[in-house]
Amino acid sequence: MNTGTDRAAIITIVLASLFAFVIGVASGFITTFTYQGLPPWGLIAGLVIITALVLGFRLVFASRVIGAAAALGAVGATALLTRPGAGGTVFVVDDPLGYAWAIAPALLSVVVLALPALAGRREGASSRSRMDT
Repeated sequence: MNTGTDRAAIITIVLASLFAFVIGVASGFITTFTYQGLPPWGLIAGLVIITALVLGFRLVFASRVIGAAAALGAVGATALLTRPGAGGTVFVVDDPLGYAWAIAPALLSVVVLALPALAGRREGASSRSRMDT
């Protein structure tokens, strides 16, 4: 085992996870402020954005860890903004859209992270097709 390569891989995963977390927090904050903009289309657009973010990190890095970091950032920002502020300001209103926004990003993130790895299947299929020719 080459410890230098292992250390570089761990550093890469940590840095990519931090980046994914920060992007997740930013997208969670932005979509929480905008989900009620044009009901129900704002909610649908916000859920598509969060799902695409987590799925994108999951597929690009072929790792659940980095996708989970993005999901944690997005869901954490959403959860933070569901709480009333110091002056009583509420960003997620107590209505069906608010409940959907409070629950759906977490559920969709869990579904995306639970999907089986597709990259390994594609590589296996392409290597089989190369062997056949």
